[in-house]
Amino acid sequence: MGFQPDSRLNMDLRSLVVGPLMVNTYILIDPKTRHAAIIDPGAEAVRILSEVERLNVNPVILLNTHTHGDHIGGNETIKAMTTAPLAVHRAEAEWLADPSANLSDMLGSPIISPPADILLEDNESLHVGELELKVLHTPGHSPGSVCFVVNNSVFCGDLVFREGVGRTDLPGGDMGQLVHSIRHRILTLPEDTVLYPGHGPSTTVGYEKQTDLFL
Repeated sequence: MGFQPDSRLNMDLRSLVVGPLMVNTYILIDPKTRHAAIIDPGAEAVRILSEVERLNVNPVILLNTHTHGDHIGGNETIKAMTTAPLAVHRAEAEWLADPSANLSDMLGSPIISPPADILLEDNESLHVGELELKVLHTPGHSPGSVCFVVNNSVFCGDLVFREGVGRTDLPGGDMGQLVHSIRHRILTLPEDTVLYPGHGPSTTVGYEKQTDLFL
């Protein structure tokens, strides 16, 4: 997706596709302060950090939408090199250091992430410079899945994709919860809200209402 400055939203956004499962890592930037959040650094931490340096931004928080191994592989290196605090939902805090729970064992590369510094709660707000991010607890793909809402954009992890939804056949997945999360936390947002998923291209609430057969 590349670099996406958006003056209407008062934010800048850089995305990189990393790792064998092609995870979207997002660098969300407040253009006024150049403070940034790194969202889902799944792998290739050195590449992500090189982009941070190229953009000349200051990472002030590291966010995991959920703690599956393909989304947390860069946590250790990035946290060590930036000192940015790591934030996850409390329901999956223990998964970070458990390769069986975070499924990295299943992927063939066990990952032990540093512990979380911040345990997220539903509806709380985080600040990245002058940007305000609202946390939505959206279980279904996993018990501690969260979305981050900023202006009219949502970083939704593996909850919903363009013309698809997250899988629920992994440990802790629940289709009923997934559908409830999408219907009550995402589809209630304005139709022009942009959804930035953990894999694949971005979409909008309106587009998914019209085309997503899963919904």
